[in-house]
Amino acid sequence: MTALPVSTLARAASVARGLAIDAIHASQSGHLGLPLGCAEIGAVLFGSTLRHCPKHPEWLDRDRFVLSAGHGSMFLYAWLHLAGYRDMSMDELKRFRQLDSKTPGHPELTHAPSGVETTTGPLGQGIANAVGMALGAKMAAARFNTKEHAIFSHHVVCLAGDGCMQEGVAMEALAFAGHQKLDNLILIYDANNVTLDAMAKETQSEDTAKRMEATGFDVQTVEGNDMTVFASAYERAKQAGSGKPQLIIAKTLIGLGIPEVAGTQKAHGEGGAKFAEAARANLGLPPEPYHVFPEVNAFFREHESTLDAAYDAWSKTFAAWQAKNPKLAEELGTSRAFAHTLPEDTAKKTPDVATLLAAIPSFAADTKVATRKAGQDVLQPLAAQVPLLIGGSADLYGSTLNYIGDLKAGDDDFKVEHRTGRNIRFGIREHGMCSILNGLAAHGVFRPSGSTFLVFADYCRAAIRLSALSHLPVIYIFTHDSVGVGEDGPTHQPVETVPGLRVIPNLDVIRPADPEETAGAFVAALDRTDGPTLIALSRQVVPLLSSIPVETRRQGVLKGGYIAKRETGPLEVILLSAGSELQHAMQAAEKLGAGARVVSIPCFARFDRQPAAYREEVLPRACRRRVSIEASTTASWAQYVGLDGASIGIDRFGISAPGALVMKTLGITAEHVVAEAERLRNA
Repeated sequence: MTALPVSTLARAASVARGLAIDAIHASQSGHLGLPLGCAEIGAVLFGSTLRHCPKHPEWLDRDRFVLSAGHGSMFLYAWLHLAGYRDMSMDELKRFRQLDSKTPGHPELTHAPSGVETTTGPLGQGIANAVGMALGAKMAAARFNTKEHAIFSHHVVCLAGDGCMQEGVAMEALAFAGHQKLDNLILIYDANNVTLDAMAKETQSEDTAKRMEATGFDVQTVEGNDMTVFASAYERAKQAGSGKPQLIIAKTLIGLGIPEVAGTQKAHGEGGAKFAEAARANLGLPPEPYHVFPEVNAFFREHESTLDAAYDAWSKTFAAWQAKNPKLAEELGTSRAFAHTLPEDTAKKTPDVATLLAAIPSFAADTKVATRKAGQDVLQPLAAQVPLLIGGSADLYGSTLNYIGDLKAGDDDFKVEHRTGRNIRFGIREHGMCSILNGLAAHGVFRPSGSTFLVFADYCRAAIRLSALSHLPVIYIFTHDSVGVGEDGPTHQPVETVPGLRVIPNLDVIRPADPEETAGAFVAALDRTDGPTLIALSRQVVPLLSSIPVETRRQGVLKGGYIAKRETGPLEVILLSAGSELQHAMQAAEKLGAGARVVSIPCFARFDRQPAAYREEVLPRACRRRVSIEASTTASWAQYVGLDGASIGIDRFGISAPGALVMKTLGITAEHVVAEAERLRNA
């Protein structure tokens, strides 16, 4: 380790504190505590130890820094500015928390500038994201490094606070990291002993060091405001090679630099910013705001040249690796969602929709399987086409059937001794799984997917919401999607879950009706690169809707909705459905006669993105007699059936009984559809 330029970095820490105070004071909102309390940590990371490159912010082998305590965003923005990230200008710091700025209140992957690795704010999510990134780095190193060339050797560094460490999702993710021995993860715990309402001792009394040691971490406890001590601990963590993830418990003083609030919960908010003028003087800063000492700026420009040299050296290694390993280079280039992270001559898209659809054999006309089983059959040929697709499950592979390869053999699990495995066993950690998948997607090399029962989506909702907000192309395969689950009863029958997920912006929820629609659903998910897709699959067997052409069903899912059965006379009524209940709409149309049309809308979001002309063709406004049927709460269908239509669904919790009997008892039948359609005809 080279000598730490302590005096210069101390000046830099004062500058970073000043920038945070000034930006928060100007916006009259924000969180001062962490940016002030962790300034020495930021100085060591961005001024000495992190391996990154502001000129090439998407460098594949950069260290990833995650600010899990996203409320302290000015910490990150200030240090990115000093480090030299071009789009984190002083003007952007001055626009902190303002409309259309690159400095939102909490870091946003798609909104903030380069250097922001993931969206954080909901506490604990960043820790789990960091675990996902460390997981991705381990997988990438195992898949692509050779004896001659190591193109992946980076660390993932996460800064978290007391609040993050209290969150359940953090513990789920950290237990996974310890079990998988992710020793490329360095978690820095800003232990300032203060939470928003009170001192942390009012809500926690466990020994964090012992807890984390028991979880499988190497643990160091140091003074976080002593740069030399912290730098030594960080270097030890980076060089450990112990097979254990690293935790540095950094004892800090929240709000350091503003005596009026330091060490108290008052430092959490922006109140301390009113002492800005006095604080600048205490920090040795001039009276004018947003001041950066010339020697600090000069230091970071010199440090940036060192980072540039590291990037250039890696680029030569990468070029040599690419020349010697063309097949591996081609595979690395298949990440369609994140092709922009790769050199242009390496980037290559995954197969197009036509190729993916062609890879899936058509199902026999007499096929009767659950759509979860159809998903298993569809997944295997698609996984062969998309080698960077990764599967995961929260202890339910045997039920969700999304194992890539031979489930019975289970010989392609990701584990310590098999880092190239394509299947991740997350344990019963649904929330942790989905948050880790976000980190794996943000890491940029692999295309992650994960499974559980649909009813447990509520455990995952915060992570799913963040994947949508961050435009991360995670694929969720959630099965047992309705009261068709049967005997397990209402605790496992998700009547309200699909409608609740449909309202999340930028999330595609696809509920296919039969095996061919399932094929279309998986292809749609793989083709999407600007956000997540959730595929909801049935436990119960459904018939193949062979009266609808195969391509109509598959392509119809890609459009979100389509005409499943066209009327043969004047249009009188439109029957709408999604998922396993489409069969009832088809049966009802036969009984209603020539004037009945059936429309399948497996994905509301995709259908709503279609041109207005197509939507009018499928659902002409002139026909106001509309009946929807789905085994879920009915509210989400109002946009399609209108005030003059009717919705058949389940606006109550389910029943413990055989699935078919539950469906019939709750009115999910073709006869009910016919009765409602006739009522509208006669109204």
